[in-house]
This record gives sequence, structure tokens and C-alpha cells, in this order.
Amino acid sequence: MADRKILTTESGAPVADNQNSQTAGPGGPVLMQDHLLIEKLARFERERIPERVVHAKGSGAFGTFEVTKDVSRYTRARFLAKVGKRTEVLLRFSTVAGEKGSADTVRDPRGFAIKFYTEDGNYDLVGNNTPIFFLRDPLKFPDFIHSQKRDPYTNVQEPDNVWDFFSLSPETTHQFVWLFGDRGIPASYRNMDGFGSHTFQWMNAKGEGVWVKYHLKCDQGIKCLTAQEAAKIAGENPDYCHLDLLHAIERKEFPSWTVKVQIMPFADAPRYRFNPFDLTKVWSQKDYPLIEVGTLVLNRNPENYFAEIEQAAFDPANFVPGIGPSPDKMLQGRLFAYGDAHRYRLGTNHTQLPVNKPHAAESCNYGRDGHMRFDGNAGRAKNYEPNSFGGPAQTNDALYAPLELHGATGSFAWEHHKEDSDFVQAGDLYRLMSEEEKKRLVDNISGSLSRVGREEIIEKSISAFRSADKDFGDRLTKAVKALRQKG
Repeated sequence: MADRKILTTESGAPVADNQNSQTAGPGGPVLMQDHLLIEKLARFERERIPERVVHAKGSGAFGTFEVTKDVSRYTRARFLAKVGKRTEVLLRFSTVAGEKGSADTVRDPRGFAIKFYTEDGNYDLVGNNTPIFFLRDPLKFPDFIHSQKRDPYTNVQEPDNVWDFFSLSPETTHQFVWLFGDRGIPASYRNMDGFGSHTFQWMNAKGEGVWVKYHLKCDQGIKCLTAQEAAKIAGENPDYCHLDLLHAIERKEFPSWTVKVQIMPFADAPRYRFNPFDLTKVWSQKDYPLIEVGTLVLNRNPENYFAEIEQAAFDPANFVPGIGPSPDKMLQGRLFAYGDAHRYRLGTNHTQLPVNKPHAAESCNYGRDGHMRFDGNAGRAKNYEPNSFGGPAQTNDALYAPLELHGATGSFAWEHHKEDSDFVQAGDLYRLMSEEEKKRLVDNISGSLSRVGREEIIEKSISAFRSADKDFGDRLTKAVKALRQKG
């Protein structure tokens, strides 16, 4: 290792820690002073033009969310205030790693982004069809996506890159088991669950807060494709899922999801057996059962795909009173990255586009000018605050509860709880599978892993799965060996 060059920032300063973002103490939120994090995310978001860097291939539809159960004791969010209340929504589905021309049926997580057009402004819940993610720190996200994208030399996705990153990043194990399992390729966007994935905060009218996780349970039933079925469909109709959603709504077969949440009291978080803000982990539903909130129905196709879906911008920093963030590091990074990506891809005035501006509220601020400003630019109204001319003023009413912080600033490894491990939940997931599900999982992983050129990457990758479950690792070793001997 002595002959390796030192990793530096773009200005040439040496990087001390490229694995952990700077936070306010081991469990606190990410700091804006972390220049390396901001530099990596800002550059990453500007690497592609004009399509999205990730989630480029997508479909979407409009609909309504209706409250079916009273959750006002947990949150003062007005769109959740009473049973029967309805809110207009836009839901965009997507694949993650592929470009716009890629097939809908690739093995990849599916984006599940919802924009609630509430009377207090837009609330964006930007999740996936998996309750977990590959990483727990945003500093590693650009590197992860680079390992999944086209190689700089060959210009194709390289198995060596995918599995090399995996083998050196054990926290990805849980998501890889999920991704290569039966739910790794949904049969349609209408036949998969959705998740907020991150931990968020709800605050009630008394100022009391709780931690919350969102689950959207598919009312049509879960349906998935085998690798062979997906490959056949990809060759025949790469836009299969897009057209399935479009035509179903045209037939008035409106897809729906039952929205549920898990609620964790603030006091439970420090002593829960897993770190509750770790995006690579789930909360046990035995510990925190699902609570029904409402129903989401999609009932209207966009009239113009470009205007209403391609230009749609979802930002997890768009909160409304009663809902806020948590110290989840990945969420903290996304609070900056998504809005910044939209400002680059669509322009600083993207929030004025019809699909992105509030529908049930009025946007009142001092934002002016900028590229492609296409409205009256607020006319002669003053563009500073405070002012004496009746301009919009602050409410002095916090959206969400404050976080208690402790510790010195620095780049910290993840704060572990008593049962935290990169492998324990991956092993639990494997052991929950039937014998046939395990066989398909092993076949899917070995089919990809056997294409890796370097033996040490294969060995390290199998070692991670063996750490999750010995039987899992042993089966993979045998399967990969057999495939490589076939050539």
C-alpha cells in the first residue's frame, strides 16, 4: 500500500477520512462544514446532463391520498389531521442505475417518490421499494453509484466494479440479499410495496415528537419476475412497466396502496438494539407494529410526460409543519443533494414549474431572477426581508421538534447499538426464505458473481454472505465454482 497515491480534495488537500461524514457527535446530524462531503455530492450531481444522474428511467401518475385512521396524537401535519381528508398526490416510479433507454425489468431497486400537494405546501416522501439501502453514509454514495455505472474504459457496467465495491463495503450485504432475492425484479409498478426507508420525525400539536418509518403496502398483491422472465420481457418490450401503469389507469384499474407507519418514542432510540437511524437496517415489526394511516390511489395519467414527469422534482427536504428529519446520515445528505441536483438539472426556478409548485397553497418568498424565470418575477414587490411594505414574514413556529446534540465535531464511524452488525439482518432475511427462494437467490448472485475476473473479489464477496449465514456462503461457493468451471 506504500506506493499508493494519497486521496485528496479537488484543491489537492489530503483526505483524512473518506468513509464517514462529519457529524455533531457520533449520533448527531451532518455538518455543513464538511467540505469533502459537499464537494463530492455537488460534483456528483453535475456529472450527467440532462437526464437524472440516478433514477433516470421513470414513470408516474397523479392521484389522491385519503386518511383512514386518526394519527393526530403523533403529528400536527394538517393533511393527516382527520379521517376522510384527501390530498392530491403525484407518484413517480423509477429504476436507479440505468439510463433513460434501459429496460424496466432490470434487477435494481425501484424509486417510489411521492409529492403530497398539501395546504401547507408540498411534502415530498422520496423512498424506494425496499425498506433499506446499500449505505448508511452519504459520503460513500457517489463511489457506490460509480461502481454501478459504466466503466471509464470499457463503457459498460462491469461485474468486477459492482462486486469489488460490495466486497469492501460490508454494510451493503443486507440490501444485496434483498436485491438478488425474489423481490429484486417487480412484475410491475402496481405490484410492489413502497417505503420511506429513512427514519423521519413526527411532532404533534403539543410539541411532542416521535420517530417514524413509512410503509406503503400494495393492495394489488406482490408479483415478481424471475431473471429469465425479466430478460425475455426486456428484449421484447423495455418499457413494459411504464406501459402497464399507463394502460391500467386508462382502463380505470386504479392501483392503490395502504399507507402504514411504525412509531418509535424518542426515548427508545438510544437503547434500541439496532441503531434506528441506520438505513441498512429495519425496525422489527414485533417491536414497533404497523399502524394504518390512509390509502393512496393513482387515478390520472399525466397529459404530457415531459412537463409532468420528466420535469417533476422530488426533494426530501420539502417538509410541512409536523414532519421533519432525523439524524439518519443518508437522509441528511439527501436533504442537500436532491435540491442541488434539481437546481443543476432543471434550473434554480424549477420550483415554479406547474408540476412542482404548490397546488393547495401559495408560494410566498423573496426568490427572484435566475435562469428561465418565466412568471412576473414578483413585479415591483420588495425582494428583501425584513421590510416595511407588507412582504411575507416568518411564523416563529417550528416545523418539527429540536434534536438534543452532544459531542465534538469530527468524522465518526457509525454509532453502534448492542445488536448492530452488517450481517445480522441479512442473515435473518436469508433464513426467512423458503428452500426454493434460497435456491433462486443463490442462482441470481452466483450468475453475476461468477463473471468477476479477480478471484480475490469473489472470495471477499462470498465471505460477506457467509458472515450473514454459513449455509448461504457454502452454497454460493459451490454455485460460483460450478459456473466458472463451465466457462
